[in-house]
Order: sequence, then structure tokens, then C-alpha cells
Amino acid sequence: MAEEKTLLQQIREKERELAVEVDKVKAETDAAITAARNEAEDLICTADKAGKTTAEQVYWKARGATADEIADLKREAELARETTGLQSERNLAPAVERIVRYVKGE
Repeated sequence: MAEEKTLLQQIREKERELAVEVDKVKAETDAAITAARNEAEDLICTADKAGKTTAEQVYWKARGATADEIADLKREAELARETTGLQSERNLAPAVERIVRYVKGE
């Protein structure tokens, strides 16, 4: 004849069963949390790389535009210098003539 378990034994057995189930759920939860953390870290790394790549593209685009603008300004300055030089050469002879006449008192 099988012995019947006392109420306390039944409660303890049920507690052991629940403890095993809690440990199993805890392990599954810990695994899910670890996976989520890893995924979040991967997403952060991916976003960081994408941000750096975008920032670098913006930097080089702006740097190229700045270099182009500098080249344009240099060309404009050279053209202005040449134009001023030509104007000075054209005005030199009449200016010398006027100075000479002024000095001579004419």
C-alpha cells in the first residue's frame, strides 16, 4: 500500500516543482535580456558607424566646396590684379605727363 503524503510533504514537493520552473523561466529571461543587450549594442555600433560615415561625407563635401570657392577667389584676385596692373600702365604715361607739366609750371 502506497503511503499518502502529508500535507506538508505535498506543499514542499510543489515548492520544489515551482522552484525548478522559476529557475527555468529566470534562465530564459536572462538569456533574452543578454540577447537584447547584444542586439542593442550592435544597433548602437551600426548607428555610430553610419553617423561617422555620414559626417565624413559631409566634411569632405564641404571641404571640396571650400577648396573650389578658394580657387575661384584666387582666380578673381588674379584677374583683379591683372586688371589693376593694366589700368595702372594705361594711366602711367598721362600721370607722368601731368606731374612733369605741374613741376614745370605749365
